[in-house]
Amino acid sequence: MTLTNPRSGATGARRGTGRPGAGRSAAVIVLVALAVLIPLLGPSPALHGTGEADAPGTGGIALLRTVLFAALSVPLGELFVRRLIRSVPGAPAAVPRSWSVAAGAAGFLAALGLASVVATGNLVPGGLSDVDVGGLYATRDGKLALLEVNAFLAAALCAASGRPGTQVWPLAAVIVAEALRAHPTTEHSPLVGSGLTLVHLVCSSLWAGGLLYALRALRLWRGAEAGGALLGRYARTAAVLLAAVTATGVVSTLRRMPPETVLGQLTDTAYGRVLLAKVILMAGVAVLALWARIRLARAADPLTAAVPARAEVCALGVVVAVSGLLTALPVPIRW
Repeated sequence: MTLTNPRSGATGARRGTGRPGAGRSAAVIVLVALAVLIPLLGPSPALHGTGEADAPGTGGIALLRTVLFAALSVPLGELFVRRLIRSVPGAPAAVPRSWSVAAGAAGFLAALGLASVVATGNLVPGGLSDVDVGGLYATRDGKLALLEVNAFLAAALCAASGRPGTQVWPLAAVIVAEALRAHPTTEHSPLVGSGLTLVHLVCSSLWAGGLLYALRALRLWRGAEAGGALLGRYARTAAVLLAAVTATGVVSTLRRMPPETVLGQLTDTAYGRVLLAKVILMAGVAVLALWARIRLARAADPLTAAVPARAEVCALGVVVAVSGLLTALPVPIRW
């Protein structure tokens, strides 16, 4: 009988998986760097040749909004997929470690930075003396900014408590505040616009954050049959989320850009250019999602769908960064 040395076998396994692991780590580092650079470097290329002025601090504000959107997606996605896991027959008891506390802390810091900008009249503060905290209570935008700061703090505390599911309420408050902030009262039918933004934010957060957590669960379960079932359940819901994100995005665009001006503004304004980049990225994400769905339905091993799903979640990370930049740029036409 031949005996295998467990130690040498383990070493062989590590050697065999070392390069792919290093490749994945390098890819993640590149994507994170890209996600950070898009908001920071995005305003200047987007504004080039448009004749529009670059507002001070646009890059920093875009980065803060990127962090804020990511901080929304991570905990909402965890809550969503954990609910799905409970309905999967034979799902392992082990679930990925929660990142909600860290996300809440990051969201709190990002919201605090954005609130400081609002407190200085939407200008980047040069020091603490420039920040008028009391003035936040005097304006609508200031009150919404304070609401987001407190809501993220509450979400982090709820996530660290014995009942992490309660964080859904402060996170909902952040989404409502963001939806109201994006549509001032001077806009035509602001409540309609806020409603569209609210649905867009909820669906995109569940889609991106849910996929991230589902892939983390698959990695933890290491090929368990329940992994394919979880991906299937997520994919069915993600199809509805994608349809909602697309529909609300199109309607919101047409509200801000009348149909006869859309094509021109997509190339002649900074907002339009970044919006066009987001549309192209979303088209790529949709193709990856379709590819994953086809693999789930036709492949002998449904878990092979995790390959395009990983690419999809990386692309969604870039979409979040582009969205952060988009919200920091002035809308070319206001009603």
